[in-house]
Amino acid sequence: MSNPLLQAFFVGRAAAEILTERLEFTITDALSELGKWDAETREQMRQFTEEVMERANKAAEAADTAQTTGYGETGSAPVDLQATIDELRAEIATLRTELQRYRSGNSL
Repeated sequence: MSNPLLQAFFVGRAAAEILTERLEFTITDALSELGKWDAETREQMRQFTEEVMERANKAAEAADTAQTTGYGETGSAPVDLQATIDELRAEIATLRTELQRYRSGNSL
């Protein structure tokens, strides 16, 4: 090539082609990584949701079981909350009295 202008044209064209190919590769690679990240994030979210629902169902079953077996009542009968609180308070008072007796008996 004797004409420097023609040589500059081909050098510029070759440089542009190489830059375009590398840019394509970089963009394709970045989009691929973004797709992988998105898929992994969705999978983690799905697993998290399943685990939350599983634990919630277990807790609901445990609460349902406790309700049906607690104090000889069935789950269909409404629980008198105030009566349950009063019973618990009476048990606490009894336990405090017994604890005070035990402490006073051991301090001698």
